[in-house]
Order: sequence, then C-alpha cells, then structure tokens
Amino acid sequence: MLNELYQETILDHGRKPRNFGLLPMVTHCAEGHNPLCGDQIRVHLLIEDDTIQDISFEGCGCAISLASASLMSSAIKGKKVGEALGLFERFHATVTNASDEELGIGDLDCLIGVRDHANRIKCATLAWHALKVAVQSPVTQSQELP
Repeated sequence: MLNELYQETILDHGRKPRNFGLLPMVTHCAEGHNPLCGDQIRVHLLIEDDTIQDISFEGCGCAISLASASLMSSAIKGKKVGEALGLFERFHATVTNASDEELGIGDLDCLIGVRDHANRIKCATLAWHALKVAVQSPVTQSQELP
C-alpha cells in the first residue's frame, strides 16, 4: 500500500509539477542534462540574504525527473542555501545507497525506491545536481526573464 502511495505521488508531481515555469526575477540558474534518457532541467533561483526566496524549473523529461524537480522545489523554497545543500547531500546519499536512512521529509521519501534501479538514479538526481550548480552560479546581475 505504501508503494502505491509513493507511485501516485511520483505520477502526480510528474503530471502536474509544482513550481514549473519561469520566475519573474532570477539571481542564480543552472541546467542539467541526462544524456542517457534525454531529460533536461533548468533550475531558476531567487536568492536573497542567503535564503532561497523562490525557485522554479523548466524542461522536459520522464516522470521521475519531473517529479523529483517538483518535490525538490517545494522542499527547499524558503530554506537557507546551506540547508538546501544539506538536503541535497542527504537525498543523494539515500538514493545512491550510500545511506540507509530515510529522508523523513514528507513526499521526498517516495523517490527512495530509485536506489533499486540504477538507471533511474540519474533521473531522480538531475534537478538536485542543477540546484547545487545554480547556487554557485549567480547571473551577472538580477535579471528579469521574458
């Protein structure tokens, strides 16, 4: 029954991703690409006072990569950059079998099952890797996007 709930959460976020689209103001951004299955995700951040005030993403990919980006964006919005990067480390360690801990962070736990499918780990971690690069990649100045 728990697997069904997790599967439904992934499908829901894959079909109707949260925080999808462009932000009106962006301070940091980065793009990730998974050549194995063609997933492409671009993460947009508005960081002020070391806090992720807003986040969005755009791109295309499988249900797992879109769901992971959606769940990630919901989980880190409003967090300090250090907290978001700490969550990245815990998430990555969990889905790559480097840790047996469950994340204990609501719906993110639904992605733990990818650790049993090596070819899906890259799908689940793509947006997270883009996030890690984005926080280190400020745009030259705050930009309004079209």
